[in-house]
Amino acid sequence: MTSKKLDAFLTENIEDLQSKGLYNEIDPVQGANGPVITINGQELINLSSNNYLGLATDERLKEVAIEAVKSHGVGAGAVRTINGTLDLHIELEKKLAAFKGTEAAIAYQSGFNCNMAAISAVMDKNDAILSDELNHASIIDGCRLSRAKIIRFNHSDMDDLRLKAKEAVESGQYNKIMVITDGVFSMDGDVAKLPEIVEIAEEFDLIVYVDDAHGSGVLGKGAGTVKHFGLQDKVDMQMGTLSKAIGVIGGYVAGKQKLIDWLKVRSRPFLFSTAVTPADAAASAKAIDILTESTELQNKMWENSEYLKKGLKGLGYDIGNSETPITPVIIGEEKLTQQFSKRLVEEGVYAKSIVFPTVPQGTGRVRNMPTAAHTKEMLDQAIGIYEKVGKELGLIK
Repeated sequence: MTSKKLDAFLTENIEDLQSKGLYNEIDPVQGANGPVITINGQELINLSSNNYLGLATDERLKEVAIEAVKSHGVGAGAVRTINGTLDLHIELEKKLAAFKGTEAAIAYQSGFNCNMAAISAVMDKNDAILSDELNHASIIDGCRLSRAKIIRFNHSDMDDLRLKAKEAVESGQYNKIMVITDGVFSMDGDVAKLPEIVEIAEEFDLIVYVDDAHGSGVLGKGAGTVKHFGLQDKVDMQMGTLSKAIGVIGGYVAGKQKLIDWLKVRSRPFLFSTAVTPADAAASAKAIDILTESTELQNKMWENSEYLKKGLKGLGYDIGNSETPITPVIIGEEKLTQQFSKRLVEEGVYAKSIVFPTVPQGTGRVRNMPTAAHTKEMLDQAIGIYEKVGKELGLIK
């Protein structure tokens, strides 16, 4: 007999989420996750993917992935510290370090794993972490796992960061203090104030950690937010994902050789979880090659981003203050946001609603992710559907 208490807990809480419009329905994609997708047999313009540069379906990456399977098999076969480190992993890490402008890099199974691994390997219960209040869930979990004192500062508020850094240092309670921030904030598309953060860090001898999941491949000619500001020598730890603009799966941390050496002997996902597959490593390395050789894909992505933003803003939608391709259409109330997203899908645009707890209550939005793979015709069609649905629901005039 299974637990009655568990069943009651699950029933009560799922029904509660459904009644508040907070229950997320998962829609399986039939086929590749490209600029146009098929869900339940319906073709939809896809504006919900993190596939910024269209590399997830790029033929060049497919080819090297297939070759890697033929030469190295479908799995790494072990954790990295036993005999799961393949020559493909070493090649990938060398390319990542060169791409990010650091001495070395270490690859993990996911971006989420990176934050769980790296933060807890460097920080402990005798330390403190200054964390932007809008940091990603993986940062929050990594901070909790470290057992360090977590001190939140107001989003991108440099006066608040300086004040809290000063208080933490002057308290004399902590061995080390880290400041951690997303490079690009995934819900609003704004960019961290890294020059100011680095200045404060130098003043108070803080460790600087940047989660560049949404900046890598997008800013700094693809190399990310840190490169965008020319701060490669000032940021201690750069984390990135291989599953967004890079188009594959996995993550990495880049920094000084000594930092990477330490993570290889103390970060738990590296020590206790099987390495990324040969196909993933080879395809990621190929993506880095493509981004190193040309900015063509980034240029197309930015062109499409500006085009979509102009179209949606022209209709009267609140698209926030995004500085990147991430383009929110902010609706507010959760049930209305869910209804809006549902109608967009019915008309032919897949733009997923995002509500609490991913964003604060009352700030529900539909997040649009224009990519290099979209055509102007696709974007025009999407803008037309936004106009029709917005007027129908009274969101625009």
